[in-house]
Amino acid sequence: MPTPRRLLRFVARRLGLQRYWAQPGDGRSQPTIPGRVLLWALLVGRVLRECSFYGVEPVVRVAGCRKLGLQRSFSNDTLNYFVERLDPTVTRQALLAVVRQAKRGKAFPDSRFLGLALDGTGAGRSRQSHCEWCRPVRDAQQKVIGYHHKLVALRVVGTGLTLLVDAEPYGPGESELTASRRLLPRALAGLGPRFADYVVVDGEYAGAPFLHLVNRWGLRVVARLKNNLPQLHGAVQQRFPQPAPTQVYQDGQDRVEIGDADDFDPGDTLQWKTVRVLRYRQHKPDGKVVQAEWLTDFSMRQVGSLTLYHMAKSRWEIENQGFNDAKNRYGLEHICHHEKNSVLLNYLLTLLALTIERLYRLRYLHRGNHGIRSAEQLCRLFWVSLSRPHAANSS
Repeated sequence: MPTPRRLLRFVARRLGLQRYWAQPGDGRSQPTIPGRVLLWALLVGRVLRECSFYGVEPVVRVAGCRKLGLQRSFSNDTLNYFVERLDPTVTRQALLAVVRQAKRGKAFPDSRFLGLALDGTGAGRSRQSHCEWCRPVRDAQQKVIGYHHKLVALRVVGTGLTLLVDAEPYGPGESELTASRRLLPRALAGLGPRFADYVVVDGEYAGAPFLHLVNRWGLRVVARLKNNLPQLHGAVQQRFPQPAPTQVYQDGQDRVEIGDADDFDPGDTLQWKTVRVLRYRQHKPDGKVVQAEWLTDFSMRQVGSLTLYHMAKSRWEIENQGFNDAKNRYGLEHICHHEKNSVLLNYLLTLLALTIERLYRLRYLHRGNHGIRSAEQLCRLFWVSLSRPHAANSS
């Protein structure tokens, strides 16, 4: 049966994070509790969906350190002090190392093209501003009703196994695009050349500076086309008048009508020879119709229309299998300790815990004839393994 101790062995031996446990970037001057103990407590707490420091402390005391793979118990104040002084660079490197190891270990066997998706989200709310990353939330009358944090995340998509790669908070007054320009080069340098084939993004990124940035790293782009490029958008409306698709596909229960051409004028700012634009109309069984246009520098010889359609749809994996899971199951929105470095580490450790859990559940436990357990089932099995058996009553 899966247990937290077996999960720890998987992380250390299969994912190769022994060095990370030994040197997690602990900045405490005279630690009495090893950093690897507190680090694993934070990670296994998120897998158990006990995401607050106050929640981790009683779990360690009641369940026992041995069953969790720990050496000793501690207080929530110890976790506060530890995370304030933990170097985020080391955790970022560990997260990138896990994703690289996943690819080397054939975790993405059925994917011809491996993609990376960028997107931003809000996470962490408070009534008052506590740090420079707190951004005001306003009502319809522009009155400040609270504060929240925002971050942009990078994620592996289009492979059947969605893994989070890195995260970057918005700085004071910054936009999603500004934070992404810091995140993407750092992550691509850590992942190494030829790790991915394309980057899929929303329309906010569909400007020449960002598209050229992606190309400089040797990657193609699949970006949503909206009114932010009016000249190209107008040319697409003329080229693909409704309702005359050039191709029709049956994708599961959906009927997909596609218009596809790769000879659009890139304009004066975009340094491409031509622009390829794909328009799809997705007819769902309930009668709902979803329409969108996407631009790319993939030629029609490199990628077929249906494949490009799936690349574009993979952008929603970061929403459905990324942010939704991280917020609802792993506590991404919970601020354990409202201090700048602690908030950043909460994001990174949540992404790392989610990535470890998915590799363990969907790849390691699925070996042989074992079925795939859901995240809820694995969490319950972990909790059952922590229970203490009662002695039989022989009276």
